[in-house]
Amino acid sequence: MSLELLLQYIVAGLTYGIIYAIVAIGFNIIYNTTGIINFAQGEFVMLGGMIAVSFNAFLPLPLAILGAVIITMITGALMDIIFIRWLRSPSVLRMIIITIGLSILIREVALHIWGESVRALPYFTGNEITSLSFGGVRVSPQVLWTVGVCSVMVAGLSLFFRYTMVGRKMRATSDNRNAALLCGISTGNMVTLSFVLSAGIGAVAGCVVSPITYTQYNIGTGLAIKGFTVAILGGLGSSVGAVVGGLILGILESFSIWVLPAAYKDAIAIAILLLILFLKPSGLFGKSDVMALKEF
Repeated sequence: MSLELLLQYIVAGLTYGIIYAIVAIGFNIIYNTTGIINFAQGEFVMLGGMIAVSFNAFLPLPLAILGAVIITMITGALMDIIFIRWLRSPSVLRMIIITIGLSILIREVALHIWGESVRALPYFTGNEITSLSFGGVRVSPQVLWTVGVCSVMVAGLSLFFRYTMVGRKMRATSDNRNAALLCGISTGNMVTLSFVLSAGIGAVAGCVVSPITYTQYNIGTGLAIKGFTVAILGGLGSSVGAVVGGLILGILESFSIWVLPAAYKDAIAIAILLLILFLKPSGLFGKSDVMALKEF
């Protein structure tokens, strides 16, 4: 394998890896606050891209993206308010089944609205034939947008949870909901906010990657599986683990097409997930009891 081809595989792996990491972080935000896995997380990415494409038909690109993110965040809030908040002491299994059902519902609504056609936003800068050269490797400017925007979101979320009052309240809700209630924190609002945040970052990621990966009504399922794999690989609840896990999965997928047909690329995520569950269920950075799932 030539050096240029090696670097090209690495760049492709890093690009997809950061996307998977963002989906995994969305999983972690809701898991940390509620103790459940939101299998509708991939649909937030899909909604962001599809809504932005529709808005871009009559709005400038920045306003189209802003509108898509806001609508997706509202969708995330409504998911909690309508389907989750009113439940009293539901089991974790019941909550997971609800999110799977919501994922199917959102996907079918998207099929009804947009059909089966594949759509994409225009490149933020340049076009599909414009590329930059780094050491003989051709990199699309949109790849730099993807890595840059997703990296900023990861850093921003870290600062938000560490230094803002709202972020600290969400962390308190995650650590001990009863204690947080006794301290005057509205834990219900914190749970809703976790859905809003995860929906928002998913929508932004969906908009940024749309020009290079395209978007369709059914892409959410694959992203949810890979995001969940990355979250487990890095350790549920760990943002650092999500980033590391995403990069590992992205690079492994990228290099897999060197030795396997491209049709088998998606099987890599399933194989990694099974290996982790057998060998180290807590993941790379997770606690030993992480897979026990907290009571909601």
